[in-house]
Amino acid sequence: MNIRKTVLYLVAALAVLTLLAGCRISFSFSGASIHPDAKTVSIAYIPNNAPMVAPLLSPTLTDAIKDRFQRQTRLTEVPENGDIAIEGEITGYTSTPSSISTLADGSDGAVRNRLTITVKIRINNVYEPHYNVNDRSFSAYLDYDSNQLLTEVENSLIPEIVDMLVDDIFNAAVANW
Repeated sequence: MNIRKTVLYLVAALAVLTLLAGCRISFSFSGASIHPDAKTVSIAYIPNNAPMVAPLLSPTLTDAIKDRFQRQTRLTEVPENGDIAIEGEITGYTSTPSSISTLADGSDGAVRNRLTITVKIRINNVYEPHYNVNDRSFSAYLDYDSNQLLTEVENSLIPEIVDMLVDDIFNAAVANW
């Protein structure tokens, strides 16, 4: 009877192993879930089409997206037609009051301002088209003291806001969020 159980367990184990041999499982510590056949990514230059323009925003954003894919995926960057293709444009770069208070003279005024950057992104995933994104807007912002001019703080705010945008774009492209 023990031999019969042992043979039955071996047959069951072989059946399970045979089934699993045909499966591919992709795992990554970055949270990326990339189809095993995907080998390349293309990231087009992200132009700044916002009414108000920060000169270094386009190259900063484009380079940050490329850097994230290089550091956190196994994909090789190609100039165009990647297995995952990302393109888009900056559609908003605005500074607006975020906190208003009564000033010493009795009038209302901004105490804090908010720099908001908005991008519209398209993602084409050849192997997993159900994860494609068409003209999805991503926005991120940071507040700054209203006593400062935007030109005084934008060089420190832009990299932080770009990091937040890149997180969201990366997650939409390969983390399926």
